Amino acid sequence: MPSPTFTITPSGPFSLAEAATFGFGQRGGGDWDGVLRLAFCLDGYSQQVGVEVRQDEAGDVHGTLGEPAGLDLDLVRHQVGRVLSLDHDGTEFTAVGERDPVIGRLQATAPGLRPPLFYSPYEAAAWSVLSARQPARQMMAVREQLSAAHGAVFDLAGQRLAALPTPGQLLRVESFPAIAPEKMRRLHGVAQAALDGRLDADRLLGLGPERAMTQLQEISGIGPFYSSLIVIRGTGFADVLPISEPRALAMAGRLYQLDSPVTQAQLVDLAEPWRPLRTWAIVLIRAAGPRLLGEDPASSARPGRRPAAPAD
Repeated sequence: MPSPTFTITPSGPFSLAEAATFGFGQRGGGDWDGVLRLAFCLDGYSQQVGVEVRQDEAGDVHGTLGEPAGLDLDLVRHQVGRVLSLDHDGTEFTAVGERDPVIGRLQATAPGLRPPLFYSPYEAAAWSVLSARQPARQMMAVREQLSAAHGAVFDLAGQRLAALPTPGQLLRVESFPAIAPEKMRRLHGVAQAALDGRLDADRLLGLGPERAMTQLQEISGIGPFYSSLIVIRGTGFADVLPISEPRALAMAGRLYQLDSPVTQAQLVDLAEPWRPLRTWAIVLIRAAGPRLLGEDPASSARPGRRPAAPAD
């Protein structure tokens, strides 16, 4: 029996290659062979799924599911759309570039770049606990090992990729190499919060960014920095403006030909033409700014690792 498939037709420019090579948080980015392989806990957090994602010449995005069979295809499609920021109208971002020539030049430098997200608030929260005060690359390896040992492993276009344990599976993991007992306790707190519905993406979106961040900080190990990460890069809010990211402020100052990094107040003013996609604009500044200036993108920290306080 053929594997189930779905199609998403982007509204506005979108590049799967840009999404696949974009490194942040638990994802390293890297080489592009035409297939984006995804393995994740499906919304609801009781099942895992593996998906091969491709884009055709017309721009349509096609997903092919791995095992297991019998999953809700519409739910998978919805979540993949959120992860790739395909649940928003990209023509609005084109209009932002028309209003702001700097954003327009960045869009030309990285055509079709939209912010790729963590698979879910649950996975963003788990990453926040794992990576706190630890080297990101080291903890990426630990996450992969934990997923392979206690999650689900999928064969996707010739490669094996492991999905994070579901909350129920994670609660049964009493200890794991390279995860300190306190981190494991906090991971269990994240898992329980997911089972209680507190990390449901639609619920958090309904709360709005400020209330969502406040409630997320009730989870042990999730402070202001990481509640912002979960809201901005794990839930799908597209119009939250992080005003305290030093690298973003510095890059904006250079792109807008100022003598110094923009201040927080200046950024708020600069960002007015970026509505309703201010998050997208900041990600574009961080990701495409070095390219536009002819610099090595690796010299800039990966977007989304430690977002700071947002502005309304």
